[in-house]
Formats: sequence, structure tokens, C-alpha cells
Amino acid sequence: MTGAVRIAALVSGGVDSSVAMRLLLQAGHRDVTAFYLKVWLEDELAQLGHCPWEEDLRFARAACEQAGVPLRVVSLQSEYFDRVVEYALAELRAGRTPSPDIFCNQQIKFGAFFDRVSEPFDKVASGHYAQVHEDGSAYKLFRSPDPVKDQTYFLSRLRQNQMARVLFPIGHLCKADVRKLAEQFDLPNKQRPDSQGICFLGKIPYNEFIRHYLGEKPGDIVEAGTRRVLGQHKGYWFHTIGQRSGLGLSAGPWYVVGKDTAANIVMVSHKEPRVEFRAIEPNWIHRPVADGEENLTCKLRHGPNLVACRVKHRADGALDVTLGQPDPGVAPGQFCVFYQGEECLGSAMITASGQRTDSCR
Repeated sequence: MTGAVRIAALVSGGVDSSVAMRLLLQAGHRDVTAFYLKVWLEDELAQLGHCPWEEDLRFARAACEQAGVPLRVVSLQSEYFDRVVEYALAELRAGRTPSPDIFCNQQIKFGAFFDRVSEPFDKVASGHYAQVHEDGSAYKLFRSPDPVKDQTYFLSRLRQNQMARVLFPIGHLCKADVRKLAEQFDLPNKQRPDSQGICFLGKIPYNEFIRHYLGEKPGDIVEAGTRRVLGQHKGYWFHTIGQRSGLGLSAGPWYVVGKDTAANIVMVSHKEPRVEFRAIEPNWIHRPVADGEENLTCKLRHGPNLVACRVKHRADGALDVTLGQPDPGVAPGQFCVFYQGEECLGSAMITASGQRTDSCR
């Protein structure tokens, strides 16, 4: 009976989570409590820009009052800093590319929140664009029909015990359908634009966040191969592999192809290298990739594009991945998310890249 299920609905003040909450009620769920998770770093970063958590909370409260759903505010700022922000800063110091939103879902929304709330909720619902299918005693993650809004990339580190508790009420919809429902429900935030960027930064520029915690450290921008100095950077942590803009170099285009953190050097090249890469610490949501080799598709970043790839298991548990087409932005630290058809199988962290190949098989 749907009404007997106790549901914690995560609301952000945005349209997606508000529509998700209303769809729960429309489906007959009556034991629903809304939660606003406060993770903004407004105390530390207030001088850098606008952290709109107060505006978010105002919209979340209005949506809950309209729906007759009680709202509770839970502060997870310390957990967020310890589990997500510190991870991101450590990756930047090491010259790698962090993916904080992946860890926000695994460690905070469907991690620390479970630990903080004492009530025995059966399910936790959110406004993610993704679908969960139950297959016997296992749970599988599938893409949204809206390829642009699909968020399986950010959910690829979830485990079975988390998958068993999540609900994505709008996961089967496209964004246009969600907007129409917001109009039909006459939500107070129906005209509110989508938020962009990393969840804990609000409208604070990412580089300002990096500068606040890591400062500046001027160094050389060097052409790979020739070692010719082309310009200066303000700190290697401001640059990521595959970056093309913001280098301030003439005679381009130039791409960031590597970093020497010990020497504080950013290496660039004109060429888009064909690459294979190695990935470690795979997290398989439902089943591991078969031993030996398997042909799959993958995403190297959030977005609609899937790329063909061949995945080969190594004896040490790592994966060797060969892309079906070159990608200049393969960066150590970022995640490669694997798919078979519409199913998201899981992800692994890229640890070595930039190996040139004669062909991209």
C-alpha cells in the first residue's frame, strides 16, 4: 500500500524537487516529510559572491506549505566539508580533476543524510533525472529519457543498499514535461530557472573558491615535447586536462595535456591526443563488467554524449579503457561512467591518461 511507505523528500527550492514531491502525493503517498539539506559554505565564502541558500529555502518552504508537507532543515555543512570539499581540494593539490557532485550524492544526500535522520524512513526521494528498476533482489540504474538532463553520471557511485532506498519520481520524464507539471500544480517556483554549477558553491565562481583555499602560485605554461615556455599561469590547480580557453596564449588553439605539480608547470599542445587510460576503484551498481574484455559505452563528464569503449580487466582490479573516438579531456581524477544500453553500470576513477596510440580502436 503506497500510503504506508514513509518517504523523506529532499527539496532544494528548485522546480525538479518540488514536482517530484507533488508526484509522490499524487501517487497516493501520504507519509511524506520534506528535508532541505543545508550544505552551503556561506560562512567561509560570503565575501566571494552570493550563496543563495536563503532564497532556495524560501522557495522550498513555499512549495511545501502549498502541498501541505512538513519541512525540516538539516545542516550537513561539516559533513559536506569533511567528505566532499576536502576531497576536492586534495585532488586539486595533486593536479587531478575532482568530481564533487558525484561524492555529494554518494556521501551526503544518500549517505550522511541517512545517518543524521533518526526516523526510520523507507525511501528517500529526490528530483534527479534517473530511473531505478528493481530486478528480483537487485536494483538497477537507468538513464532518463531526457539525454541532456540525465544525471546518472552523478549517481554512478551509489551502492545497492542506497539504491534500495532511493526514489526518483521525475526520472521517467523530460524537462519540458516537468515544467508543464509545475504549471499545472501552480508551484510558487514554477518560473524559477535551473541552477547551474557545483552544488555547494551557489553563484560563487569556481576559480574564486579555488583561490580562497589554495591561493595563487605562478608558474610556466610549457609546450609538451619542445619544453618551450609559452606563458605563465597563476597555479596549476586552476587548469584541467583538455582545457582550451583561459590560457592567454596566441597561435592557438592550445589544449592542456598535462601538469607537473612538483615543478608547477602546465603543459599544452596543439594536438588533440588519441588516448587510452587506466581507471581504478570501480563501483559496480548491479553487476561487475565481465572478466576479460567487454564493449560498452561511457561518459567522461556529465552531458548527453555516450562514447563507445572497450573495457579490459587487469589482475590488480583496475580497468584499461580504450575509447572508440579521441577525447582531449581525459583527466586523472575524473570519473568514467560505464553504460550497457540505457543501464548505468557504475564508474571508475581515471588514474593515468594521455597515452598516445597509433589508432583509436
